[in-house]
Amino acid sequence: MWYNINMLEQLFILLSVSIVIQIILFIPAFIYKTDKLTDLSYSFSFFILSLFAFWQSPQNTGHILLFAMISLWAFRLGGYLFVRIRKIKRDKRFDGIRENFFRFLKFWLGQGVVVWLVMISSILYFGELVQLNYFAYTAIVAWGIALIIEIVSDWQKYVFINNKENKGKWIESGLWKYSRHPNYFGEILHWVAIYLFVFGSLETLGKLIGLISPVAIFVIIVFATGLPILEREADKRWGSDQNYIKYKKRTSVLIPWFNKKI
Repeated sequence: MWYNINMLEQLFILLSVSIVIQIILFIPAFIYKTDKLTDLSYSFSFFILSLFAFWQSPQNTGHILLFAMISLWAFRLGGYLFVRIRKIKRDKRFDGIRENFFRFLKFWLGQGVVVWLVMISSILYFGELVQLNYFAYTAIVAWGIALIIEIVSDWQKYVFINNKENKGKWIESGLWKYSRHPNYFGEILHWVAIYLFVFGSLETLGKLIGLISPVAIFVIIVFATGLPILEREADKRWGSDQNYIKYKKRTSVLIPWFNKKI
């Protein structure tokens, strides 16, 4: 059981599991030069790591709830990403990469590390004899809001881009009226909620180490592979369009908020 294993061993074991998952799925992805496994493996890895940690935990109510929250999020995201990649066939992010063994492998190994970093607070929680507290109840509400935001924003964009009348346009309706990336806001909020859920049950060192999880997902989305890439692509496509410039000026980049007057 996790609670008979020290903290470093818990973290190392789950890091190893995450890397092994990526290597196993990388092999067919590289052989067949397919993008259908890359994003799917991301959500699948969260489920496997949480299942592994839950199976070795004391399995009390808190552990069951945490496993359920991560699993629901993972299956929802994985299902959406799989439907999307089947529709668009390829992910432009991997053009010039999927054909190069070492560059493609680097992405996959990096993805394994990212999954592990985001899961650190949960891994530590699964290794504790925990009790539910007000942090946990507050977090469940925040988690529910985050999941709804992700579901609604992804659905709105999926419907928008699959409407032939919207070809070549950007979405600025629904939640996208109040944020240029509401789905990313929902994902960040999801992992902040998970951290709040585990916070009250961790010791001081665990709280500090577990903070890596929400910080990691925030940094990755805001400064690395999330917003910067999509914002550059949008500017490349519509940067000279005055209507897009106005949309960009009046609409929050991440946190849904009332439009600015311009």
